[in-house]
Amino acid sequence: MTGVNGLDTDELEALIGTAAENPDAASFTFRAETEWTGGFASETHIGDFEQNGETIESPEFTITGDEPAALLGERAGPNAVEHLLAAIGSCLSVTYAGHAAAHGIEIESLSFDFEGDIDLRGFLGLSDDVRPGYDQISVTTQLDADASEAELQELHEEVVATSPVYDNVTNEVSLDFDLQFE
Repeated sequence: MTGVNGLDTDELEALIGTAAENPDAASFTFRAETEWTGGFASETHIGDFEQNGETIESPEFTITGDEPAALLGERAGPNAVEHLLAAIGSCLSVTYAGHAAAHGIEIESLSFDFEGDIDLRGFLGLSDDVRPGYDQISVTTQLDADASEAELQELHEEVVATSPVYDNVTNEVSLDFDLQFE
């Protein structure tokens, strides 16, 4: 095994080769089920997923969402917009680690600091001029790796071009509702 950034680069090359040769093998369907649990709290359950139409068994994860007391919650977990920041950070971490490993770049340390402002008047429907979500998210990336600044800048551009969550946040994604009443 050849390892870079905690990844088996032989397996990484095989994954890339398989996806290049067989696009169906690169087709994944992920699911999440969220249930309101009272007040401003919810639980999201994530488990099995599909690859190329085949169910892949996975442990189930439960993610709690809640608001802080200042927003009438009990702070049993991060709120949804904080989960979004975490999702971006998680995806950027994976994308950096994978692309760096594919280029033979050993990462010594990698971290992200996110910040975004929200004006509740949008969420509360008090102003059509105020967006309900973030207007902008700022991120500071701290990266220490065995590569030149030019190579790390090139890696960063590759990460931004290929990170799924970054893509979902920076480009419009359709969200199709099937509203069912019980």
